[in-house]
Amino acid sequence: MTAAPAGGGTAPARRSALDRIERLGNALPDPVVIFLWLIAALVLVSVLAAAAGASAVHPLTGETIVARSLLAEDAVRRLLVEMPATFVAFPPLGLIVVVMLGAAVAERSGLFATLIGRAVRSAPRALLVPATFLVALASHHAADAAYVVLIPLAAIVWHEAGRPPLAGIAVAYAGISGAFAANLLPGQFDALMLGITQGAARLLAPDAALNPLGNWWFTATLGLLLLLVAWPVAQRVVEPRLRLVRPDGDALGAVAAAPVPEVIQRRGLRWAGLAALAVILLFVALLAWPGYSPLLDDAATGPARNAPFYRALIAGFLLLFLLSGWAYGQATGSIRSHRDVVRMMVEGLRDIAPFLVIAFFAAHFIAMFAWSNLGPILAIGGADWLRSLELPRAGLLVMLLLIASLFDLLIGSASAKWSAMAPVVVPMLMLLGVSPELTTVAFRVGDSYLNIVTPVASNFVLVLVMCQRWVRDFGVGSLIAMMLPFSLSFGLAGLLLVAVWSGLGLPVGPGAPATYVLSGP
Repeated sequence: MTAAPAGGGTAPARRSALDRIERLGNALPDPVVIFLWLIAALVLVSVLAAAAGASAVHPLTGETIVARSLLAEDAVRRLLVEMPATFVAFPPLGLIVVVMLGAAVAERSGLFATLIGRAVRSAPRALLVPATFLVALASHHAADAAYVVLIPLAAIVWHEAGRPPLAGIAVAYAGISGAFAANLLPGQFDALMLGITQGAARLLAPDAALNPLGNWWFTATLGLLLLLVAWPVAQRVVEPRLRLVRPDGDALGAVAAAPVPEVIQRRGLRWAGLAALAVILLFVALLAWPGYSPLLDDAATGPARNAPFYRALIAGFLLLFLLSGWAYGQATGSIRSHRDVVRMMVEGLRDIAPFLVIAFFAAHFIAMFAWSNLGPILAIGGADWLRSLELPRAGLLVMLLLIASLFDLLIGSASAKWSAMAPVVVPMLMLLGVSPELTTVAFRVGDSYLNIVTPVASNFVLVLVMCQRWVRDFGVGSLIAMMLPFSLSFGLAGLLLVAVWSGLGLPVGPGAPATYVLSGP
C-alpha cells in the first residue's frame, strides 16, 4: 500500500505486529499463483490420501466416503471437460456480474454519488461504524448480494465523510462475513442449519422437532455483542492504520464527478425514486399477489417459504439499480440514449476483470477440493476425535467451536461441513445434556469469524479486488492485516458468549433451552 507519513493512531507494538503480517502476506505472489500452489498441494494430498485408503462413514446415511485421487482418469477428464462449467458455477461470479450490470449504470449516471453525498451530509459522522455494521448484519438475509452491493457503497460513504474508504470496506466485510453467526432477525440460513441439526437429533430422538427460530435469542445477542466489539476495534485499531494509506485507485474517479446543480439533482432523485418504487411494488406483487406468487414457496413451511424471494434479490438489485440509475441519468442529462446505458454496463464489467481472472483459479480449487472428498472425511474425522476427548460439556462446545474454526480455513460451505459433522456431534452432546440448538450455535460461531482472513473463502478475492479499486497495490497480506483485528476479537467474544450461555443454561431461542434431557425408557 502507499502510506502517508505516520502520525499517531494505534499503539506502536500493535501497529508493528499488523505491519509484519501485512508485509509477510504481501510478500506472497499474486493470488492467481497462490491458488495454483493450493491446487498443486491439493492434488498431491488427494493422491496420498487415496493411496492410503483414507475414508469415513457418513453417520447419517451410512455411506462410506472414500478419498479420490485428482490424478485419476475420471478426475482429469472432469477437470478438462467441465472447465467452463466449473468457472461459471463459482458462487460469487454470477452474483457480481448480474448486480454490476445495474450498479454500473447507477454509479456512472451519478445516482450513487448524489444519494450517498446527501446521506453523509445529514448523518452523524461519529455513527458511521455502528450504522455500517448494523446494515451489514441485516444484509445476511440478502446472502452473497451484500458483498457486491453493500461493500462498495460503504467505501463510497466513508470516503464522502472524509474517512478512509478501506475502513468502510473493513467494517462492512466484518459485519457481512466475520459476524455471519449473528443476526438480529432470523432468516433462511437459520432454517437451513437447524434443519440439518434436526435430522441429526432424530438419530437419537426420532420425534425431535426443532423450531427454525431456535437460535434467535443467541444470534441476536451475539449481533449486539459484536457491534460493541467492532466499534472500538474499527475506530482504535483498524481506521488509524488506514488513515496512513493514500487511495490512488480507479474508484476515486467514480466519486469525483462534477457536482450536479441542486435543482437538477432533486428532479433526478424524484424520477429515480419512482423507478425504485416500481421495482419494489413489482416484487411485492410477485410475493403476495393472491393466486399468483412465484416468489413464495407454498410447499415449504416457516421461513423457508420465502426462499425464492431471497434468491430473487440478485435480480431485484439488478432491476433496482438499472432502472433507477437510468431514470436519474435521463432526468439529469448524464444519460441521453440507451447507448449510454449499454456503455456504462460495459465499463462496469471492465472494472471487475481482475476479479474474473482470480475467480477462474479459485473456482477450480474449490471444485477440486469437493471432488476429492477430503472435506467430509476431515469433518467426520474431526467430529469422531472430538467425541473421544470425553471433555465436560462446556469444554466440548469450545472444542467444537475451535474445530469448526480450523475447518473454516479449508472448507468454504458451512452447510456442507455441518451436514458431515452434525450426525456425530449433535447426538453425542445430547447424551451429555447439551441441546441440539446450542450445539448448532457453537458450530456457527466457530465457522464464521475466520471467513474474513482466509484467502480460500469464495468472496475473499472479490473483496480484495474491491480494495484494489481504491488502493492499486493492496495485496492479500494487506487485506488479512486489515481484517485480523476484527477476526480475533469476534472469535474471542463468540467463544466467551458460548461458554457463558452454556454455563448459565439460558435458552438459545424460542422453545430451545441450552440443556437437553433425553426422554424415554
